[in-house]
Amino acid sequence: MDGPGNADHVADAWALKERIRESEGVLKQRRGFFEDAYRRSTTHLLFESPGDADEEERLVGFASARRDGYILFLAVAPEARGRGYGKHLVAEVADDNRSVTCHARASNGAALDFYDHLGFEVQRQISNYYEDGGDAYYLKLGGAGGLTERLSEFLR
Repeated sequence: MDGPGNADHVADAWALKERIRESEGVLKQRRGFFEDAYRRSTTHLLFESPGDADEEERLVGFASARRDGYILFLAVAPEARGRGYGKHLVAEVADDNRSVTCHARASNGAALDFYDHLGFEVQRQISNYYEDGGDAYYLKLGGAGGLTERLSEFLR
């Protein structure tokens, strides 16, 4: 984990984010904004060991969250999806905070499905939220039925 003021893995996180942006057209932040927000937040990191012992571990996912539980960035490498990494990252944020919120691009069906599956609820839609004029939903993790506790199970 990189805590506030620690940016040891910011370059790796930026590279992963950019790879996703180029292939999927999402996560369109400017580098200065991204790096500044990363440095001010707590970033939970997931690494995978390569098959070759001579290679270094590689970053396959991260979630940067503010002190109030607002997720600024959540990214999982496309080849690492379906392994529960996104749930694990959200669970880490939930474990550290009383509430968890985020914005998701209204046109990003995959992200909206993911958040819905975890129990996030749409609080409101915001027109022209993104720099390119795209709309967003403001989402909050619901607390009904001990969902935060269930997410914590991913941390074990």
